[in-house]
Amino acid sequence: MAVDGTPGAGLTKEQLAEEVTHLSTPDLLKTPFGDLEFFDGVPHADSVQSIYDALDLLRGIDAFLTAVPGASLVAMRRGLRSAGVDAPDIIGFTDPRANSAGLYLTPNTETTYGTTFLDLKAWGPTVIEAPPQSLCVIDDFWFRYVTDMGIPGPDKGAGGKYLFLPPGYDGERPDGYYTFESPTYANWVVLRTLGGVPTMKQTRIYPLAEADGPRENTVVNIADVLQNTVHANDFTFFEEIAQLVAEEPVSALDPERAGTLAAVGITHGTPFAPDERLRGILDDAARIGAAIARALVYKPRDPEAYFWEGNSWKNAFVGGSYEFLRNGARNLDARTQFHYFATVITPAMAHAQVGAGSAYAYTAEDADGHVLDGSATYSLRIPADPPAKNFWSVDLYDTQTRSLLQSTPYPALSSLAGAQAEDDGSHVLWFGPAAPEGKEANWIPTIPGKAFFPMFRLYGPLEPWFDKTWQLPEIQKEA
Repeated sequence: MAVDGTPGAGLTKEQLAEEVTHLSTPDLLKTPFGDLEFFDGVPHADSVQSIYDALDLLRGIDAFLTAVPGASLVAMRRGLRSAGVDAPDIIGFTDPRANSAGLYLTPNTETTYGTTFLDLKAWGPTVIEAPPQSLCVIDDFWFRYVTDMGIPGPDKGAGGKYLFLPPGYDGERPDGYYTFESPTYANWVVLRTLGGVPTMKQTRIYPLAEADGPRENTVVNIADVLQNTVHANDFTFFEEIAQLVAEEPVSALDPERAGTLAAVGITHGTPFAPDERLRGILDDAARIGAAIARALVYKPRDPEAYFWEGNSWKNAFVGGSYEFLRNGARNLDARTQFHYFATVITPAMAHAQVGAGSAYAYTAEDADGHVLDGSATYSLRIPADPPAKNFWSVDLYDTQTRSLLQSTPYPALSSLAGAQAEDDGSHVLWFGPAAPEGKEANWIPTIPGKAFFPMFRLYGPLEPWFDKTWQLPEIQKEA
């Protein structure tokens, strides 16, 4: 049986009136999108369209920043197809190693890469026989990690058979394979081997249905092929994403991110056909989104993006999580930062371990905080005893394309490639349009009038890197 109670005192009329001021909209609201007018909280007819234009712009910017990973792989596949890598059994490789001919996001010039795309929709279950002593990765079409193969994978470098199943697969799962089900039909395959090209050519990719008599694979040297694998920064970006959404099942994307794309007209099963108004807004959104992404890459505001306090060298994988998680939340800025200028998602890259994998640091500014200019000459001192079990390298990249700087086929120096040491064991590297006299061996050419950024890599990073007892100094502009 209920018992009658006594209500609380509630608010005074003055307090209630004060509360109303916090939940009301004024008749004239000044915004970055212009002045918006209301009558007692109801928007004037003249302001309604401005409000929706603003909403579409905000949603478009959010969609850009959210979908950069997917657009990156759409562009990667398109570029590879233009180079003749247009089927899963065709493997493109870079012999002797990657160079600056084509546009790729921050490849290194020390590695021979192999790559292709799986098509689980056309082929169904697909087998990859991973080569021995390799470092291979499979990422899905939204650039999410599926698995490593080779040394960091379950075969531990011995080589093994991997079976990749399409989304929603309910058929046979035979024994004898390392089996993975991907959320997407398209999957990016990245191959690297310690034995170089001969070992890479041992890779076999074929439909499971051919397991008793697999087809031969074709390998194509794409090192010198001019191609673009970098996504757009204008309205075309949204067409790239629309292609991805159309090809992949609805289940490939979580409802929140799918909702962001649907808000700008990109939904599975419906043609993407924005009218002239929305097309113009999305073009603006892509350009603004790209501007934000460039700030996140070159001047991140997250303190964790910097290796050392008061130093501009930055970490490409902020937080050490390949899923970009921090305290249970998605680190959205870190995800955009990485995907806007880098590729390959694997725990082995995100969280390097002492003596294994690789570590990366980059900067686009000199000791005075100025953007690096290819018209000037700079020096970088690599202190003695760099903490690398294997070797270190420095590559230069174009700040616009985030691809290798096209000042020379191999804009790089490394401890393996004859960089000359100083008497104290350090190495002084030089960046500029002309080599300082006597410094040719330690010089990487730049392009006058074009900005650039170096990336420092440690292969097999050692404890002094992790405990920060060894660090890179700032880049010095020479008089």
